[in-house]
Amino acid sequence: MEKILIVDFGSQYTQLIARAVREVGVFSEIIPVLALQESTVEALKNQGVIGVVLSGGPSSVYENKNEALGRQVTRLVGEVPILGICFGYQLLVSLLGGEVKQGLVREYGPANVKVDAPKGPFRTFLPGETLRVWMSHGDVIASLPDGFQPFAHSEFVPFAASGNPMLHAYGVQFHPEVWHTKEGSKILESFLLDICNASRDWQTEQILELLSKDIQARTKGREILLALSGGVDSSVMGVLLKRMVGERLHSFLVDTGLLREGEPESTLKLLEPLGLNVHVVDAKDKFMEALEGISDPELKRKRIGGLFIDLLREEARNIGFPELLAQGTLYPDVIESMPVVGPSDTIKSHHNVGGLPKDMPFELLEPFRMLFKDEVRRIGEALGIPEEVVWKEPFPGPGLAVRILGPVDEASVKTVRKADAIVMEEVSRSGIGRSLWQAFAVLLPVKSVGVKGDKRSYENTVVLRAVESRDGMTAGVAKLPYELLERIAHRIVNEVEGVNRVAYDITSKPPATIEWE
Repeated sequence: MEKILIVDFGSQYTQLIARAVREVGVFSEIIPVLALQESTVEALKNQGVIGVVLSGGPSSVYENKNEALGRQVTRLVGEVPILGICFGYQLLVSLLGGEVKQGLVREYGPANVKVDAPKGPFRTFLPGETLRVWMSHGDVIASLPDGFQPFAHSEFVPFAASGNPMLHAYGVQFHPEVWHTKEGSKILESFLLDICNASRDWQTEQILELLSKDIQARTKGREILLALSGGVDSSVMGVLLKRMVGERLHSFLVDTGLLREGEPESTLKLLEPLGLNVHVVDAKDKFMEALEGISDPELKRKRIGGLFIDLLREEARNIGFPELLAQGTLYPDVIESMPVVGPSDTIKSHHNVGGLPKDMPFELLEPFRMLFKDEVRRIGEALGIPEEVVWKEPFPGPGLAVRILGPVDEASVKTVRKADAIVMEEVSRSGIGRSLWQAFAVLLPVKSVGVKGDKRSYENTVVLRAVESRDGMTAGVAKLPYELLERIAHRIVNEVEGVNRVAYDITSKPPATIEWE
């Protein structure tokens, strides 16, 4: 299968490049730059590599360590098409004889770029056309290498894009992979289809075929324990495994007491027609005890992850102790939990990745580990799973514990669960639920003065969070109708005991995350 190799220099956006490439129908694989030294150019081509993207990153081309990085990159120039993004662009230009220096202005946010020459990845645009893009840099390119032509500029960046068509080497100072760059998909698609001549063979059928081969190779007649949450990922995983291994699959749903209102009952109702015989483990008291007095979000996740595995270990003893534990872990979970393929920072430990104990009694089976949610949803649709399961809103693995800022107890869980139910109900009733990535309530450890029934109140604050996103890696604030916001706030302060104030979070991701913890 053809692939685009994405060389990771530590950018938090690297995985968005991978997703954007796959969205065009081309398989992408991320590797750290030092891994290039393990393969020759011929070996990479034999593996199906038809192009290379150099990611952004926190480094500067002036750092000495980039000499080693340069030796790995330069041997690719002229051998396969290359697209450098942000730092990757600066490194490419520097290696080929151009000049990079500290910019007069550091740019972190939206900017306007004007097209100078519609060539290379910019061939679909018109001369003088203005593009709205997302910048994130301090250094700028002051002069281009021999053979490079300027394609676009901005107010502070004279060479916002350039390239050498003879070498098939191109670069952009901005980030075409983020949704803030409105024409970014066109630029990437032009690089992939016009310059790399990709055949778009990364489709749902091919993904399913690869998953099936992977599962068959890993299971080989072994019994499998599946940790179901009722969410999209584990549900699709369950149906796929059930069809492949039959009765060797044992599905468990752990009721942590941190689920949304009406769960796990609604989950069982959805999953029953899919042929999954789900056993519910009631562990509400154990999770409340484990979280008592814990406020730190990382510790919450690790406590939940550790107890989760302990409970599954107990259940496994009753069915012959299966060796494999299947989870619907996705690429974003892995990305945010640990720096797997590059020097990127850990954002937070997801309970089913970074929150798992080191002495795991199971071998993990995670076929979706390198997939994005939209890819899993397409698989679910191909398997004939009902829409209400496939398009269910994402819910954090640790549940409502990470929507309570501060200690978790029965009272705080009750408060945030009731507020969250009101949000879900009103958003669903408005008819805009499908257009949102998530909408939920967060309980803050903040009290304020209010008036209820002509009396002074001093009660809790709830924050409403609603975002739009394609992948969960970046997100924009959902511009909910004011009437809807007002209705939600009115119901929460009137129906949820102990709450007298509702705020609306209008921060995008980045700089914030979608969940508050």
